Amino acid sequence: MAEKDTALMAHLMRRAGFGAQYDELERREAKGYEATVEDLLNPTDETNGMDLDLAERYFIEWNHFIRCVPEYIAFRMVNSANQLEEKMVLFWHGILCTADSKTQSYVASYTELEMLRKCGMGSFKNLLLEISKDPAMVYFLDNCLSHKDAINENYGRELLELFSMGVGMDGEFNYTEDDVKECARAFTGWTIANGIPAQPYGRYSSQFVYNPDDHDDGEKTFLGQTGNFNGEDVINIIVKQPATARFISRHLYNYFVADEAQVPSWMDTPPVDMDTIKMLEDEYFKSGYDIKSMLRVLFNSDAFKNARFARIKGPIETVIGTLRLVGDWTAPKPGFESIFEEMKHMGQEILNPPSVEGWHTGKEWIDGGTLLRRINFIADHVGDVSYPGIQEIVKSLASEGPTISPDNLVNGCLRLLGHYELAEENLQALLDQARQTGDLPTDNREFPQHVAKMLQMIVATKEYLYA
Repeated sequence: MAEKDTALMAHLMRRAGFGAQYDELERREAKGYEATVEDLLNPTDETNGMDLDLAERYFIEWNHFIRCVPEYIAFRMVNSANQLEEKMVLFWHGILCTADSKTQSYVASYTELEMLRKCGMGSFKNLLLEISKDPAMVYFLDNCLSHKDAINENYGRELLELFSMGVGMDGEFNYTEDDVKECARAFTGWTIANGIPAQPYGRYSSQFVYNPDDHDDGEKTFLGQTGNFNGEDVINIIVKQPATARFISRHLYNYFVADEAQVPSWMDTPPVDMDTIKMLEDEYFKSGYDIKSMLRVLFNSDAFKNARFARIKGPIETVIGTLRLVGDWTAPKPGFESIFEEMKHMGQEILNPPSVEGWHTGKEWIDGGTLLRRINFIADHVGDVSYPGIQEIVKSLASEGPTISPDNLVNGCLRLLGHYELAEENLQALLDQARQTGDLPTDNREFPQHVAKMLQMIVATKEYLYA
């Protein structure tokens, strides 16, 4: 097996998932890169591999009434074999934003995230339709307060600005204030039913309803077209816009390929890689707005394959990736709340984006406080040789022979962490540190601690911040 092929698989699994242990990378590499991409793009219940009913016996709060606790979502990210499916839930959760700080209904959030799991790699037109009917979204952006005689523009504005098109492209506005108003008129009557009392069985999710008596059925002019439009008509118009293709393509590039400028600046800031964006835009229209087709083109592109370590990991990626690496939380046990708290203190709280604009990414993930928290969390885990994932790294290095040289120790740890690459200065510092102890006997009781110490030094480098 070529080492560069395993490095490419490690890159794919960091981006299209939350990382993987080295034995999984080898298994996937034996199957082939393109075949692995197809497996990731086509998740099934059979490949999921999680007994959630068993998990609910440990955590009663995970039952179907209040199932969408953040710990449940994180547990799925750690354990699901359908890694891209979970990664896409997080992707859309940061774009089609609702927040528990307002909705305060885990059951409504659970319903929404299950919808994102089901529709997140399908038709973008269908996804916009489903999010427009989503009870959590209807409540979060006040469309239940929008009536034919008293329009609330919140949902119409965010649908255009943050969910589908963006304010502008190539220095030109994508829509006008009149388009916002006409869009809001089209969604009048899209509301939620009265809630079911929580007692005695617990809370239920709200239900979407369409109230034709509260719908503004007058003629509307939207993005240059005129008719008696409803919300579905508006979505049909939106998905045909070149701005929509650009908007989705830039989000996919920023999330899977390399850190981009932040959304508010997209009108006047061109993409860093217009060729790849154009390729994605073409596939958007060619496929009939199909997200899976865009992802297939993206993952098989040279632009993706050559973009190793061009994105700063988000807090959720950092925490979940660390747990998958060390092999922790493969089964339910008490104390998972602290894992959720780690993400929160690093700046990314599941179910609670800071605003409808979502999280800012890239360098904005890092500041003095969150950086220290991030490094300490990872170092504490990779430095604990009781974790099965760390034991496997030790075992793999020990299998190289009765002794291991300082250079092989450093390079072996970098490889087993996912073929990380360090700047020459940092690499030399690690080699100098390892050479102080010389060749190490691999059957020595102290050998695991030497490995753990080297892993801790690697994860404290600047390069390990990147995926």
